[in-house]
Amino acid sequence: MSRRKNGAADALTDLVSMLPWWVGVVLAAVFYVVLHSVATQPVKATVQPGQAGAFAAQHIWRGFATVGQYILPLICLAGAGLSAWRRRERRTLVQNAVQSKSADALDGMSWTQFEKLVGEAFRLQGYTVTESGGGGADGGVDLVLSRGGEKFLVQCKQWKAFRVGVDVVRELYGVMAARGAAGGYVVTSGRFTDDATGFARGRNVDLIDGSKLHGLIQQAQAARQGFRGPTNLPTAGSRPASPGSESSAPTCPLCSRPMVKRTARRGAGAGGEFWGCTGYPDCRGTRAAD
Repeated sequence: MSRRKNGAADALTDLVSMLPWWVGVVLAAVFYVVLHSVATQPVKATVQPGQAGAFAAQHIWRGFATVGQYILPLICLAGAGLSAWRRRERRTLVQNAVQSKSADALDGMSWTQFEKLVGEAFRLQGYTVTESGGGGADGGVDLVLSRGGEKFLVQCKQWKAFRVGVDVVRELYGVMAARGAAGGYVVTSGRFTDDATGFARGRNVDLIDGSKLHGLIQQAQAARQGFRGPTNLPTAGSRPASPGSESSAPTCPLCSRPMVKRTARRGAGAGGEFWGCTGYPDCRGTRAAD
């Protein structure tokens, strides 16, 4: 559960914490320079007739700048520190998952840690990730992804002993339609029921269970260390290759990135499989599947 906001200062701190830490530092410097220049401006000692309003506004603005030149930079620096701490926490979660030999490590996480791990896995792929917190009227959406002008929704279910049912997948699919999302993911540390798998098949919803998530995180981390660019988490609406089959995957004829097997959703070849570049949508290289 998120902590209760105590006002504008907390709201601004949380907003800055969503940005890269260095952006918060830059904002702190900009706020100080701008407000300090206002706070140190000389104020007229006399007031000309008809200028009383402007004189009062100048005093109010100067008083705000005098206080704000210290408070706003401190808030930005606090947000930058929180951003750096969260980034380090996410990287630690990824490293622990990579070093683990099985998906059992996911079961020992809290739901917040699991959500952060999933978000970092998508960041490794090149998505911009916004944590929405889940619950409420948004249909339980935990993460909102964006890349290439498209939006994807993610629902995380860290259920250790249960299988995720069709109702969860159906709910996300409805929210996707309502919010105009290009695709969606349901991610769990457990498994999915046959009904859930059947409902997702043929729709632009991908189901990622614990073992698949563990394998994909390992692949994403290895790819990021080897080259800069998106890795091979599945594209929503495609049928991802199994984690153990990547060694036989061809390379893209356009950019030489690894490719992943997908299923065409439209056109004359709808339903057929093909190899697509993991750099999609930046690269649209394809190969025919054997």
